[in-house]
Amino acid sequence: MPEPMFPSDPLNGPTAAASHRECVKSVLQRKTPARVVYAPNYWQWFAHHQNHGLLPPELADCHTQLDLIRHLGLDVFSRNIYSDQQHCWFGGLAEEVWDGVEAREEVRMEGRDRVITRTYHTRRGTLSERQRYLFADSTLVQEAFALEDVPDPLDALEELLRARRWRFLPERYAQEQARVGDDGFVVAGELFSPLKMLHLLAGAVNTTYLIADDEDRVRELLALHEAAQLELVRQMAAAGVPAMMAMDNLDPAFHTPAYLEKFSASYYENASRIAHEHGSTFFIHACGRQRVNLKLIDSLGVDGLEGVAFPPLGDVQLDEVMRLTSDRFLITGGISAMETEKFQSADEVRRYVEDLFERLRPYTHRFMLAASCNTSIRTPWNVIQWFRDAWKEFAQ
Repeated sequence: MPEPMFPSDPLNGPTAAASHRECVKSVLQRKTPARVVYAPNYWQWFAHHQNHGLLPPELADCHTQLDLIRHLGLDVFSRNIYSDQQHCWFGGLAEEVWDGVEAREEVRMEGRDRVITRTYHTRRGTLSERQRYLFADSTLVQEAFALEDVPDPLDALEELLRARRWRFLPERYAQEQARVGDDGFVVAGELFSPLKMLHLLAGAVNTTYLIADDEDRVRELLALHEAAQLELVRQMAAAGVPAMMAMDNLDPAFHTPAYLEKFSASYYENASRIAHEHGSTFFIHACGRQRVNLKLIDSLGVDGLEGVAFPPLGDVQLDEVMRLTSDRFLITGGISAMETEKFQSADEVRRYVEDLFERLRPYTHRFMLAASCNTSIRTPWNVIQWFRDAWKEFAQ
């Protein structure tokens, strides 16, 4: 596999003090960075504290997640640094293009909650889905799925999938990367697998029923989504994006090994191949237990997983992940809500980070310290500072 080329990258050689961007780039190229990369995800934490007037006084000049990361002196390797948290779980660098389906979106306020209704008018009838941004929790939840209570859900699904394509917005990507600059890289988190597509439109439970009722037809329809998504991968790769990500929440509770191999393996393998042909990298966002899927995902050419959870939220330690996968497989993770909510002192955090880094020392060329999915809104500010301080102490 060719190393990422980063054609627009102005950093062409070693520097006396490696920049944030240089350190992240080293890991993407499987080279040992000057120090351990620390690229946290403060998306929900920052939004919640900003929404509710809870930011500490020293963050008064921070207006975005990027401002917070810069205030702490950390790295950026982020697929949500550009996303509108109140409108979508992911995305913002690509737009849907419809041919034969009229898609409309309505946004209304219910108290302090934001309710988003998306309606799709097709020849097979009208489909509708609804999401709610819960102001109290600063999170987006699904209230109704597009394929719920539809008389012929697979016919309706076919209408949607034949009509939908995506257009990547290279100028928007360039704008966001310029905003991040030498602090790191914007990850194009615009993708989702065929199986995740069904989860998004039908819900995980109904997805299982649809597959059980007519697996052959479902596989034919998933191929339509795969083709459209691979075209988006080609657009992103051609635009010089150094890292892209499928936002799949890759948990075997919903992505069982059998389902993954039948419905998403082809997509992951082809997306990885296209990315590599252009010197880019392809990641998958991971949640929950990963052990059972690790070797298959690695074998498909996927470059790595974002946010691997470890016990008790997951089922594998990060150094185990490194031993179970090839020397080209990248991992981000290491901090979960279990740590940020329960640690009560700087010494606890310090001992945790020291032990983690000691176990991962042989693998710093393919590891980035990050949140295992997100940073809990219940994380105290001083805990965030303690993790920063411990990272600085042990990162070299």
